[in-house]
Amino acid sequence: MSRMLRASALMAAGTMVSRVTGFVRTMVLAYAIGTRALGDSYNAAYAIPYSILDLLLLGVLSSVVVPMIVRAQQQDPDGGRAYEQRLLTVATVALTVVAVLAVLAAPLLIDLYTDWAPGSRKYEVGVMLARFILPQLAFFGIGAVAGAILNTRDRFGAPMWAPVINNLVVICVFVMYALVSQGRDNIDAVTTADLALLGLGTTAGIVAQAAVLIVALRRAGFSFVPRFDLRNARLGEMGKAGVWTIGYVVVTQLGFMLTTNLSSSAGDQVSGHGISPYTLAFQLFQLPYGVVGVSVITAMLPRMSRAVGEGRLADVREEFGSSVRLICALMVPVSLLLMVLGPAITVPIYGHGANSVADAVYIGNVLQVYGLALVPFAVFQLLLRVFYSFGDTRTPVYVGAGTTAVNAGLMVVFYLVLPARYAVMGLALAYAIAYGLGALLAWMLAARRVGGLDGWTVGMAMTRMYLASLPTAVLALAAVWGVTEAFGGLRFVSSLIVLAVGGGLGLVLYLGVAHRMRIPEVNSIVGMVARRVGR
Repeated sequence: MSRMLRASALMAAGTMVSRVTGFVRTMVLAYAIGTRALGDSYNAAYAIPYSILDLLLLGVLSSVVVPMIVRAQQQDPDGGRAYEQRLLTVATVALTVVAVLAVLAAPLLIDLYTDWAPGSRKYEVGVMLARFILPQLAFFGIGAVAGAILNTRDRFGAPMWAPVINNLVVICVFVMYALVSQGRDNIDAVTTADLALLGLGTTAGIVAQAAVLIVALRRAGFSFVPRFDLRNARLGEMGKAGVWTIGYVVVTQLGFMLTTNLSSSAGDQVSGHGISPYTLAFQLFQLPYGVVGVSVITAMLPRMSRAVGEGRLADVREEFGSSVRLICALMVPVSLLLMVLGPAITVPIYGHGANSVADAVYIGNVLQVYGLALVPFAVFQLLLRVFYSFGDTRTPVYVGAGTTAVNAGLMVVFYLVLPARYAVMGLALAYAIAYGLGALLAWMLAARRVGGLDGWTVGMAMTRMYLASLPTAVLALAAVWGVTEAFGGLRFVSSLIVLAVGGGLGLVLYLGVAHRMRIPEVNSIVGMVARRVGR
């Protein structure tokens, strides 16, 4: 537990700074271009390269590449050095080709991911922005492979801190856009030069991020020598293992395409209620998981892979149990706070410039619904890593396909039943229900694989965490009611007061109650923080 806490704390610190700068980034974005027509076009174009990377690389990295690198380091005479060089060579060449093809196919991609009619202004602007943004595919992918190699060497800092550089570059770009743009948030007045600044500036941030990771890799003793002897790259082995992961990603991306099409259609019916509020609320929803969950998973997966390779299933169960309890110790209270404080969080962040307070409140309403999904989503992601540590990429496809199918069906139902102004909130509710069911199915299958996951212990621990969180939820509700009554609604200052009382004091209250209830994971976190402060 202590080793996991130290590794997770290092990564969480970098991720926290990354997410804070990411907050500033989205604040400046909303200020500069808003969440209406131009904001929708930008967010649609921005989402496409990440969807392609998920399809081609990111899912395979966590499920296949990391365990294979660990195996090469353990079994190859050179400690896996040549294998790592071949892997980076293949990634560089392949992703450069993909980036060129994606730029050429930008109109088709925008057509796939949105419901906009070809020839409409939203469509044309989206295509132009996509052509400027899609070249980042090559740089982001190369950086991701470099980060995976660093993680297998227990160098967790750079992969978590590199996104900070990306955010700082893009923040400067958005500020420059707000100062020099002729069109600002008016999609009909925006010029090609304006769009080039937005798109190429976004790509420049990813280039800087990749450069930081490459430098860190060199400092870790890795010397990159291009290797094209692909017979020794184990691509066949990777393909056999990765085909199921790619299948899983294909299924999830089909669900994401349905989401963007439904949300873009809702945005055409009610301005400011489309892709942008969905995207911005989803980014905030991912923040707690990104800070805590990703950090724990990144430290957990290599150790679980080694334990599986050595036949230590008891260690796999222990690693998973401690990980899920550690994550939920913070996810549980935060999920309740998101459900209560959603608009109070989004108004100070997004209620400026081209974005109205009403637009920001709607983003907060979507975030409130997403709060329901936080714990199920985090547990679901942890469970997938159990299968990946065994080299099993088939089971996650089946589980993911079922989860996505339920999500897609519910999204269509909610979209048809709810008024357009509530459609995006319905999409978030479908997501929460689907991942709750998906986590339940994945738990049963993973428990069968490792001979039990000690569900009773985990369930009792989570129950105590929810009980410890109830006073925090009550305090947050009281803060929202009292400040709203006193100020006549949520504005910048009143939202900050709500966050300070309901969020700040609420979390302190949770830590105090959980400490008194002797919840071990919370005590470990409090003790680690106290020791660091004492120093």
